[in-house]
Amino acid sequence: MSEHRRKPPQPQGGGRAAARRAAQPTSGRRAAPPSSSAAPGAGSGEGSQYGSRAEARRAAQRGGGGSGSGGGGGGRRRPGDPGPAGGGRGRRDGGRPGKKRFIDYPRSGKTGAWRWMPSWKLVLGACFTVVALILGTVGIALAVVQVPSEQKAAAVQKNVYYWADGKQMVVAGGGALNRQIVPISKIPLSMQDAVISAENASFRKDWGVDPMGILRAVVKMAQGGETQSGSTITQQFVKNTYLSQEQTLKRKATELLISIKVGATKDKDSILAGYLNTAYYGRGAYGIQAAARAYFDKDCTQLTPSESAYLAATLNGPNLYDPYGGQGPAATPEKNTKRATDRWKWTLDREVQVGHMQAADRDDWVKKGFPMPQKPKPATNRAGQIGYLTDLADNYIVAHSGISKSQLDRGGYQIHTTFDHAKVDYLSKAVEDVRKANIKPDVRDVDKYVQFGGASVDPKTGKIVAIYGGENALEHYTNNADYTGVQVGSTFKPFVLAAAMTHGKRDPSLGPTQDDSQRTLVSPESVYNGNNKVTLRTYDGKVWHDDTDGSEWHQPNDGDEDKGLISLRTAMQFSVNTPYIQLGMDVGTDLVKEAALKAGLDKDQLASTTPTFSLGTSAPSAIRLAGAYATFAASGKQIDPYSVEKVEKDGKPIFTHEVSSKVAFDPNVANNVTDVLKTVVEAGTGTSAQLGDRPVAGKTGTTDGNRSAWFAGYTPQLSTSIGMYRVDPNAKKQEFLSMRGVGGKQTIHGASFPADIWADYMGKALKGEPVEQFQPAQPIGQKVFGDGASPSPSAVPSATPSATPSQTPSATPSKPASPSPSASRPCSPFDRHCQPGGNGGANGGGPGGPGGIGGPGGDPGESPSPSDPSHGRPGGLFGGMRG
Repeated sequence: MSEHRRKPPQPQGGGRAAARRAAQPTSGRRAAPPSSSAAPGAGSGEGSQYGSRAEARRAAQRGGGGSGSGGGGGGRRRPGDPGPAGGGRGRRDGGRPGKKRFIDYPRSGKTGAWRWMPSWKLVLGACFTVVALILGTVGIALAVVQVPSEQKAAAVQKNVYYWADGKQMVVAGGGALNRQIVPISKIPLSMQDAVISAENASFRKDWGVDPMGILRAVVKMAQGGETQSGSTITQQFVKNTYLSQEQTLKRKATELLISIKVGATKDKDSILAGYLNTAYYGRGAYGIQAAARAYFDKDCTQLTPSESAYLAATLNGPNLYDPYGGQGPAATPEKNTKRATDRWKWTLDREVQVGHMQAADRDDWVKKGFPMPQKPKPATNRAGQIGYLTDLADNYIVAHSGISKSQLDRGGYQIHTTFDHAKVDYLSKAVEDVRKANIKPDVRDVDKYVQFGGASVDPKTGKIVAIYGGENALEHYTNNADYTGVQVGSTFKPFVLAAAMTHGKRDPSLGPTQDDSQRTLVSPESVYNGNNKVTLRTYDGKVWHDDTDGSEWHQPNDGDEDKGLISLRTAMQFSVNTPYIQLGMDVGTDLVKEAALKAGLDKDQLASTTPTFSLGTSAPSAIRLAGAYATFAASGKQIDPYSVEKVEKDGKPIFTHEVSSKVAFDPNVANNVTDVLKTVVEAGTGTSAQLGDRPVAGKTGTTDGNRSAWFAGYTPQLSTSIGMYRVDPNAKKQEFLSMRGVGGKQTIHGASFPADIWADYMGKALKGEPVEQFQPAQPIGQKVFGDGASPSPSAVPSATPSATPSQTPSATPSKPASPSPSASRPCSPFDRHCQPGGNGGANGGGPGGPGGIGGPGGDPGESPSPSDPSHGRPGGLFGGMRG
C-alpha cells in the first residue's frame, strides 16, 4: 500500500480505540519471529531484519511464532516503519484478509496430512452432490426412455434358409412359433408360485429391479461362483417383450430403466402374465399354454404343482432340461434328466422355503416322482434331412454370431448355408440304398435300431457341404452327423502316426518329458511287433500296469492274429492294433491328443489318455472327423468346418463367416499320413472305397463288441466320414448294441456298409470334377524299432520295403486287378504270418477273443467301447450354443 494512502499516526493517548489496542494481546495469529539483531525488548518495527512487506509475509509463512522476548507486538505499522519484525494480526498480504474459497480444499489453516483430510462438511456435501446427480440422471433417463409398443416388439416373421447356390431351401421358424397368450386367471397359482419362488422371490414387493440381487450376482461371479444374472421377473419380461437379447451395457441399462418404468406403471399380475406368456420353454414353445401342450399335452389350467415345478425349471435353459435330450453333447437324455430332476426338486424345496407350499405337500409330490413329459413332436417343415440342416445352421449361428435362439425364433432372417443340395441328396440316397438292400428289421431282430450318420467337408474351405442326420427329422430327433457319443475306433490311428512323425519316439535313457531335439522322428517304415496280445510297455521298456488293479495290459488284434514284425505302414494297412498302441506309448498319449486337437477334433469329444486312447476310444462327431481328415487332405492346413456363410435381416448383412486357417502339421507330415492312408484303400482294409483312377486316402474303424463301424476318407477335393451303430431310443438305459449279424453279416466292419456308402456318395459327388492328385510325400524320419522289434539281421528279414515314401502319387502299392476285400494283397517282408489272399483284408477275420485288461478284442482295429452312448466327454463345434 502506498505511503500517501496510509492513515496518519494515531495518538498514543486515550480514546476508545487506544483502549482496545491496549487490551489486545501482543502476539498476533501469525507473528513474525523475533529478529536476532533486534535489541532486547524492541517493539514492532524496530530493528527489523525484513526490508519489505513481501519479506515480512514470507517470514510469517515460514512459521513465525507469537510474542516473546524480543518479539514485536501486534498492530498496524506506522508510516516509515521498514517492515513488521513482530507478528501483527497474522493476515496475509500485509495484513489484508485472504479471499475466502467456496470449497476449502486443501484446507487452509491446516498443515501436513490434515490439509488433505476433508472435513465432515466436505464429505456430506459430496455425498449430497453424488446422490443429486444420480437422481437427476435417472430422472432424466426415465423421462426420455419410452416403453416400446408391446405388439410391435412381439411381432414375429419367418426365417428363410438358402442352399449354397442361393436357391431357397425352406421357410421355417419365426411366424410358425408355437405361442398362445392366456390371461393370468388361466395360469394356475401353482405355476405362478413355482416361477416366483425359483426366479424372483421378492417379485411381489420389488420395484422391478433388485439392486441386492444384482450385487449378489456380481459378488458371486467375482468369487468364481456360478454365473448369475441378478434379473427380476420384470426385467425378464422387459427383455423378452421389448428388447433384443444382445449382451451389451447399453441394452442392460435400457432394460433397467424400462423395468423401473414398467414396475411403476403395470400391476404385478400383468407383468407376471406377460413373462409367462413370452418366455421360451423349449420344444419351440413360447408361453405357458404352448409349453403345457408341448410337454404334457394338456391346457395350462390342468398343470399340477409338480408339473409346474418342472416347467419352471425349463426356464433355466430348456435345451439342458428336456429329459429326451437337446442339441449338443452336453444335452444327452441322461444328463438332461438328472439336471431336470435336480432342478425340479430344488424348485419344490424353494417353494416351501419362501412359503408358497407346505412341506407335507412337497413330500407328497416328491414321493410320486419326477413328472416325465411326453416325447417331443417336431414341426412338419423338418421332414427328411431339412430339420437336421436347419438345426445345424441355427446352432452355428447362436454359437458364432451373437444372435440368440430367441431372436432366431422370432424370425425375419435370411440364412445362407454351405449345404450343397445335390450332395445332400446323394448322401441321403447312398445311405437309404444300403439300408433298403441290407437292413431288414422285419426279418432280423438284430437289424432293429440301426443308425447311420455322415458328414462331408470341403478341405480347401471348411464348408460342410452335406450331412446325413438320420432317417427323418420328424421321427428321429438326434442329429447323427453331430455328437452322438459313438467311438471311432481305428480311424483315430492317423493322429498317432502324425504325432510320431512330428515329435518322434522318446529316448528310453531320458526322462518322460523330452523335447523334440531329444527324440527320434519316426518313419512310416519303422518296425513294431504286430503279434497278438503283446505286453504293453512304457516308452523306456518297462511293463505297463493298469492303474486300477496293477495287472499287465495285453492288447489283442483282430481274431487274435499274430502279425509278427511289421512296419507302421503295414499295420495301418491291415488295421493291426499292437504296433499303434505301443507307438502311442513311445511318443506319449499327450502328444497324440495334441495332434488330434491340431487336426480339428474337439477337446470335449476326446477320451482320457489311457493307452487305448491311441486306438480310438474317443467319440468325435462325423462332422469333426471329416474336418480332421480334411486337414491331411489340405497338406496340414486346418480349417474349422462351418455351415453358415452369412445371415441377413431386412436386406442388411448382420453376420458373415470369416474363414481362418492355421498350420496344424508340417506339410510333409500330412502328406506322409496321406501316403500311408492311400495304402489302406489301394491294398488294405479299405479297398471297397476305391474310386477308379481317382486317388483316395482313408481308414476303417470298428470298436469293441462290434458296436460301431466307421469309414473316413478323402480326396484332394472332399473329405467324408460315415458312421454306423445300433441304439434303442426307447430303452430305459441307453446303450450301444452289438451289430454282429446285422444285414446278415457275421460282423460289421468299417470296410463293409460304411465304406460302401462312402464310395457311392463320393463317386456321385465328384462326378464331373477333375481328377486331382495328392501332394507327393518326401522322406521323413528314421526307421525306428519298437519294443520287441530287434534291428538285428536275425530278427528282421533282409528284404525290407523302401524306407522312403513314394514321391509321386503313382508310386504307392498298385491296386489289385479286381479290387475287393477278399482279393489277393501284397505282403510286407516284415509280416511273417501274411499269406496272399489271407484273412487280413476288409472282410477278413471272425469273432475275436476277449480283450486284455481294458482292451478290445474281436474286430479289425477295435478299441474299447463302453455300452453307454453318452460315454466320452461332451463337446463339439456343432452341438448346442456352438452349432
